[in-house]
Amino acid sequence: MDTAVFPEDVVVKKVSIVGSELVENYTVYVIEVKVRDHRWTIKHRYSDFHDLHEKLTAEKKIEKHLLPPKKMIGKNSKSLVEKRQKELEVYLQTLLVRFPTAAPKVLSYFLHFHQYEINGITAALAEELFHKGEQLLVAGEVFTLCPLQLYAITQQLKLAKPTCSNGDAKADLGHILDFTCRLKYLKITGTRGEVGTSNIQEDSLTFDLSVFKALLQIEISDCNSAQIMGLPSLKPCLVTLNVHHSAASMMDVLVPEACVSPQWVAEGALTDRPVATIIPTWKTLTTLDMSHNHIGCIDNSVKLIPKVEFLDLSSNELSMVENLQHLYNLIHLDLSYNILTVLEGAHTKLGNIKTLNLAGNQLDSLAGLTKLYSLVNLDLSSNKLGQLEEIRYIGMLPCLERLVLSNNPMCIIPDYRTKVLAQFWDRASEVCLDSTAPTEKELDTVEVLKAIQKAKESKDRMANNNEKKISEDSRLSGGGSSISSSVAAASSSSSSLLSSALAPACSSQELICKEEGFVTPTILTPVDFIALDTQRCYDVNTLPCEEQLQVTSHQPDDSRSFERSSTQQNQNSS
Repeated sequence: MDTAVFPEDVVVKKVSIVGSELVENYTVYVIEVKVRDHRWTIKHRYSDFHDLHEKLTAEKKIEKHLLPPKKMIGKNSKSLVEKRQKELEVYLQTLLVRFPTAAPKVLSYFLHFHQYEINGITAALAEELFHKGEQLLVAGEVFTLCPLQLYAITQQLKLAKPTCSNGDAKADLGHILDFTCRLKYLKITGTRGEVGTSNIQEDSLTFDLSVFKALLQIEISDCNSAQIMGLPSLKPCLVTLNVHHSAASMMDVLVPEACVSPQWVAEGALTDRPVATIIPTWKTLTTLDMSHNHIGCIDNSVKLIPKVEFLDLSSNELSMVENLQHLYNLIHLDLSYNILTVLEGAHTKLGNIKTLNLAGNQLDSLAGLTKLYSLVNLDLSSNKLGQLEEIRYIGMLPCLERLVLSNNPMCIIPDYRTKVLAQFWDRASEVCLDSTAPTEKELDTVEVLKAIQKAKESKDRMANNNEKKISEDSRLSGGGSSISSSVAAASSSSSSLLSSALAPACSSQELICKEEGFVTPTILTPVDFIALDTQRCYDVNTLPCEEQLQVTSHQPDDSRSFERSSTQQNQNSS
């Protein structure tokens, strides 16, 4: 195929030999290549130049006399090296003039165009896919590309030239486009710092992902999310999206359109404010992994991923849990190694969560986890939990099966495991603590602790009831004292009236009997009543004075004066 030149697409390539090095017993020449703003260095010895020349002349690309001849004597002398360096530099410059647009494959590999220059990169990739592209697609393997390769493809598609500019059918750009349209699993891995011996920084290269039409899974690492174009074009098919060391916010990845249309709303959402752009949702996305980034908040871009079930935001800079109430299908959440200090009302945002990883944060309380009734797996390792009482907030979660508390201050408490398990009560045997199932010995100890706890709670309840009763009695004591005094006064008055009424009609001995029966100082039992019934009322008049005094001395104090006066009257009358 004729390698026609398209002047508007010609990029000036410059090459120079900037130095030489003596390695063992031969000299290597340091070659610097420049294409636009990119430059890189390579090293070759004279024999490499000779092999290149032989291949080019065999293909009848150049004349044989262009390469400086070999020197057997003094080949490493300084003067010869300097002279040869200039001659080899002219040789390379002549080749680049001869092949201004697309260098032959041997020259491209000699100057490392296949690693750093867009034509060489795409030609090498096209040939690779020509040989094994179909095999990779059938096997369903993950295919890895670097940002520089994607940048080269993007730039090539912008150029108005044939897809096979160097005349080699194997290097046709069409092989790449056919492969990208059918690829399902893609991994994009960048590099930190400069690429190889070049000055190329991959995180500054813009590339377009719209050439991928059937992707189900994509992983992006060590790139700059601001330089990634065409991500929204993946929405119709993408199921899994992984982004690491590439983003400063979730919105950069999920809503790249927001940088040009800040007034946006998710498709299907209700709003009462003016909207400039309606953004389609990621309808098929169920897994989003944005761990190891610099994300400071969970912004409202999560409204665009309503189908997500697995969300990994670990190793970021999150201090709050927010906006997750929009993820109705979320069951797995990883927030480990952030800077969370408190969780308030987590159930209002994580209602259906089953797995929650909070390791490596700064939590000292679990009060916000009390109503996560679907939670099965909970990792709280490497936090600041120091009080065993905090476990009570999760002790009644009905589905919790796996709990990790390792590397917390509470772990140094004696019998830490049994005291934690005891707070799960009857479910202690079902909880795997710190990746270790409870032993029979631990469960026996748990039963003892439970019994002690129940006894303590029963004692506390009784003490509380007694306090309540005492408090109630104290409240009623003021009114009760006045009632008692009134009753006592009424009783005394009744007794006086009754005595006055009975005095004229009864003899002195009858009065003694009646008073003894009326003012009994003790409570009488049935036996006392029988004994009392058998007693007779004796005549005090018939007794000697000593016995009369002895009889009357057994009467109650309040009736003794009445008895003595009656006895004195009887003696006077006799």
